[in-house]
Amino acid sequence: MTNGMFGIKINFYTFILLFFAVSGCSLLRPHHLSEREVAGAWADMTLRMMRYTPANSPTFASRGLGYIGLTMYETVVHGYPEYQSLAGYANGLDSLPQPQPSVAYNWALALNAGQAFILKNIYQQTSNENKQSIDSLETKIYQYFSGKNADKAATEHSVAYGRAVAAAIFEWSKTDGGHRAYLKNFDKTYNKPHQKGGWKPPLYAQSFSHHPLHPYWGQNRTFLAKNAEIPAPTMTPYDTTPGSAYYQQYMQVYEKDKVLTQDEKEAALWWGDDPAETFTPPGHSYSLASLALRKTNPPLIKWAETYARIGMSVADAFTCCWKWKYYYFSERPNTFITQFIDKEWESFWPDPPFPAFPSGHAIQSAAAATVLTDLFGESFAFTDSTHVGRPPDGLRDVEFKARSFPSFWAFAQETANSRFYGGIHTLQDNQAGQEAGISIGKAVNALPWRISR
Repeated sequence: MTNGMFGIKINFYTFILLFFAVSGCSLLRPHHLSEREVAGAWADMTLRMMRYTPANSPTFASRGLGYIGLTMYETVVHGYPEYQSLAGYANGLDSLPQPQPSVAYNWALALNAGQAFILKNIYQQTSNENKQSIDSLETKIYQYFSGKNADKAATEHSVAYGRAVAAAIFEWSKTDGGHRAYLKNFDKTYNKPHQKGGWKPPLYAQSFSHHPLHPYWGQNRTFLAKNAEIPAPTMTPYDTTPGSAYYQQYMQVYEKDKVLTQDEKEAALWWGDDPAETFTPPGHSYSLASLALRKTNPPLIKWAETYARIGMSVADAFTCCWKWKYYYFSERPNTFITQFIDKEWESFWPDPPFPAFPSGHAIQSAAAATVLTDLFGESFAFTDSTHVGRPPDGLRDVEFKARSFPSFWAFAQETANSRFYGGIHTLQDNQAGQEAGISIGKAVNALPWRISR
């Protein structure tokens, strides 16, 4: 059963099978479980909570990934002398609990306890069955590592430390403006601006609501103060005159729709990541981090650093994007084209419930690609199989086929283009989003992750 765009579609028994087949596969090998597999299992669990939790909008999901990824990093960072905590560098995070110098910590146990705590608290609205799955994963990992550690006091110190770090980060999260925002996805009291070229809810839409999603999200605290200072991108002035720069933006969408190739249609659906069907666009970026990590299998600290960088970059991307979306409150092609070009036109993909400029897909994928390129290189080739196995889209005659890329920037470019192919974004929406996403990702990369010698 689906409850609108941000509803929930659960076959719990399928979820359990998927979890133990995918996320918990390493846990079914009791003779060997590495610290790295612990990090990957928790990333998988995070994505499954996002997929199977109600009212999980892309905005709320991006925020959650920021705190979940940062928690993973902070629970293990003191085990690596060349790295340092981001307390004092993240926006408003002045301090965090410190490990005791006389205790030999098991960092996998600290990570395990921290991820269980932060995930259950960020996703307070998830089902009891989902919370039990989190508990089950935490217990299995605890039993494995505590059984190998003869120092029981150190084991318990590790668990307590991981929970203390997660609890401190969660308390900090409550002050950012987005706490429990799933309770107010669509604000009925929001007064929409009445302006030429302003956003209007179309008949052909993803959402049941005619109220825009999270209109005040752009006022939330960013993870990096620097990202809140990025100037708003410039938008082409409204002008319905045929041949004008503004008119041409929508004419390009209209003309492209006439000549979509099968591959472009597949891209449009692949990157759609409707929250009612998938783990959202920022979740897709988080999953690509897992793909890169499993392909390279670096030390645990790089797993944690990668998830922290991805999480904070997509979180700040959505906060900045939503600030600008509601500053411009710009229309989408479905309303301009039907009024000024072709009244019978419908976009290939239905409109999401919020203004257009700039593109959220473009900004978050560009931020993610900037981070991942810095971590894994400019020529990191990969194949994304995220949606393989989903039933074909009969309405659009499109199957979900794996997509391969020569680099992370190629993924970001296709993600942005997919919204143009879908007919829900103009090229200027994409370009502005990509430029801002690069700036956001660079700011995250520039944090002092390692101690300067």
